Amino acid sequence: MNKKLFLLLFLAGFCSYNFCAQENISALEIIQKADEKVRGKTNTSVMIMEIIRPTWKRSVSMKSWGRGMDFSMTYITAPAKDKGQVSMKRKTEMWNWMPSIGRMIKIPASMMSQGWMGSDYTNDDILKESSIVVDYKHKIISDENIDGHDTYKIELIPKEEAAVIWGKVYKWITKDEFIQIKSEYYDEDNDMVKSDFSYDFKTMDGRIIPTRIEIIPANEKGKKTVIKIVESKFDIELPESFFSQQQMKRIR
Repeated sequence: MNKKLFLLLFLAGFCSYNFCAQENISALEIIQKADEKVRGKTNTSVMIMEIIRPTWKRSVSMKSWGRGMDFSMTYITAPAKDKGQVSMKRKTEMWNWMPSIGRMIKIPASMMSQGWMGSDYTNDDILKESSIVVDYKHKIISDENIDGHDTYKIELIPKEEAAVIWGKVYKWITKDEFIQIKSEYYDEDNDMVKSDFSYDFKTMDGRIIPTRIEIIPANEKGKKTVIKIVESKFDIELPESFFSQQQMKRIR
């Protein structure tokens, strides 16, 4: 066998192996890879959130830090009237530090459905980020092309014992980079409540991630929340002890 023919056969076999390996990946593994892509083991980001309503628009700038799915902290840098406010998630609890009144507030269950900072991103969304991985059964239901990207369409059905608000979730995740580019969230009556879309893929700290995410409520024309990621770093030194009430009061 000549060298050229051997090389062609080797490459064909290698590509075939990788194709099969990719095709045999489970729905849960895809969800986990998509989550790790934007989160890493730890992360820090600079972001701008625009809350858009039919008659007004509001912009909030912030810094955030995260460790896995259980720990996150967000510091508001603008506008001036909100600057210094801090939100922290620590496992099953959420806290807000309000420097203007010098109070630390634990978010009660009755406020979980409220939008964080008045946005379409709720307190429950923040608190139960890990829920998408652990509280649902995952199934690949089709392959779809979304805006030129080949994706897995994954259906998420809550487990019987799971305390979640969604009756069903669909996610579209790219096959090449495992980037979540679209999601749909349905209530128990199978009515869509909201959807989100990811755009403007860029390389940040060695990872290709979406830098613009739009959250759009269903049947509420003119309403949406846009999150723009200005900067992100991953797998930084960030101990669990960072996420404390003491740190909330002194972080800048």
